[in-house]
Amino acid sequence: MSVSEMFIALQGVLTVDQDIREEIRKEVQALEQTAREILTLLQGVHQGAGFQDIPKKCQKAREHFGTVRTQLESLKTKFPADQYYRFHEHWRFVLQRLVFLTAFVVYLESETLVTREAVAEILGIEADRERGFHLDIEDYLSGVLTLASELSRLAVNSVTAGDYSRPLRISAFINELDSGFRLLNLKNDSLRKRYDGLKYDVKKTEEVVYDLSIRGLNKEATVGAGGEK
Repeated sequence: MSVSEMFIALQGVLTVDQDIREEIRKEVQALEQTAREILTLLQGVHQGAGFQDIPKKCQKAREHFGTVRTQLESLKTKFPADQYYRFHEHWRFVLQRLVFLTAFVVYLESETLVTREAVAEILGIEADRERGFHLDIEDYLSGVLTLASELSRLAVNSVTAGDYSRPLRISAFINELDSGFRLLNLKNDSLRKRYDGLKYDVKKTEEVVYDLSIRGLNKEATVGAGGEK
């Protein structure tokens, strides 16, 4: 084979790779649009009247996840099944965003942390990497860290809305997350930097709780904690 023939063959391989990446980008763009729609919907909980509409907003968000499952199913067909990590960079960020949105919905519904397996089920993908298109552990953890930031914001807005018990529960939840992450030996630089931000979320929610305490609103919060969430 001549040098020219070698490079022509290489160009053929590059062209195939570029075509695959372009198809993936189109699917990811659709996923990003759906994720934005879900986020816009859930952002309404930060508004005063939004607290009363939490169940409805969560229900609508779950309907959008049906679209997400369809889009992810289409994405799976755009590349060879055994080359997940070769193209992972294309959907990594949107998948982390979808993990966050899923975790946020589950928290708003039950004030619990969604498991990686449950997220995978909601998104219609696998939890086990051996079974194909799956939810990478680090993507799951990144989404959970984004949840902590969103909840610290919700704690502040809860006080504005007159809900004094929610910040106490959020603070306890974020402290549990912090304790959980301390058990991990994080090697990923990006994930470790994201985790460094968790301490600010802990501090922010603790300041909200402290402010409620010095204003004498913690007593009302304690009484209200036994009522509806």
